[in-house]
Amino acid sequence: MAVLRASPPFLPQPLSRPSQSQSKRRPTACRGVAATVVRPGPAPSRSRSGAGGVHGCRAKKGLLAARGRRQRVPCLPATEAGVGAAGVAREDDEDDDEYLAREAGWGVRLMGRVGEEMRRVAQVQAQAFHVPVALFDDFFFDFFKAEVLSALIYRVRNSPPDRYACLVAEEAEAADQLSKAPYERIVGVVDCTVQDEDDILKQLQGVDEYLYVSGIAVLPSFRRRKVGTALLKACESLGLKWRHRFMVLRAYEDDDGARGLYAKAGYRVVSRDPDWVTWVGRRRRVVMIKELPVHDI
Repeated sequence: MAVLRASPPFLPQPLSRPSQSQSKRRPTACRGVAATVVRPGPAPSRSRSGAGGVHGCRAKKGLLAARGRRQRVPCLPATEAGVGAAGVAREDDEDDDEYLAREAGWGVRLMGRVGEEMRRVAQVQAQAFHVPVALFDDFFFDFFKAEVLSALIYRVRNSPPDRYACLVAEEAEAADQLSKAPYERIVGVVDCTVQDEDDILKQLQGVDEYLYVSGIAVLPSFRRRKVGTALLKACESLGLKWRHRFMVLRAYEDDDGARGLYAKAGYRVVSRDPDWVTWVGRRRRVVMIKELPVHDI
């Protein structure tokens, strides 16, 4: 499996509630994430606005930019208190231990709202998306990981439970895993966020929201072992559970490995970035969608 890189804007965005018409259709409880590895996905979309992340992130600053106008928003500090508060905020949630999908010995479940798991998720995503530098690389990596963790804390604390979910993949059947703490077993991560970006909705029919997949990250030593396939299947299970008809992700146009993975999973290309993006040194991306067998939405 090709190295998965999704390009999500990293810093959290102000979260919006669904519109009144959407609330009547699907009540909600109260940044949430096409996929690429760390650069975690965007927070739940604002009403009919916002830009999503992509698979195979570009430079680090691309992941740290916010959606839409890329407006920067304050993050919660990635401190022990901040991580602990995020865990307490969701401690009364339903049991998150059941696997949403199993594939080739991997199981994918909802991330536990505890500090150790959140720090592990930030570690996996940071390893996947950090761009090495010649000098002081360790310092910049730690700084980047702290930003990833801060954004994750923000999304967990501020996202309605049916608008954002972070999914984690782990070995589901290995005997040696029993001696490890749950967070030590995590080898892959993906974000799922409900969004309503106008440019995407033009490609869809009969819906005003979709489930956006981003921030797919797999530890280097576990790549090409179907972890990405398991993560995609779990995203689809979550989409069915939340009753979304369309899954959407982005991939780099020249990333044949990732696009092949998505195509095999049932995604198809519906649009591309304009040609001018290459003039400013950016890689061109494609939008890929998959329709789920959901009825009576």
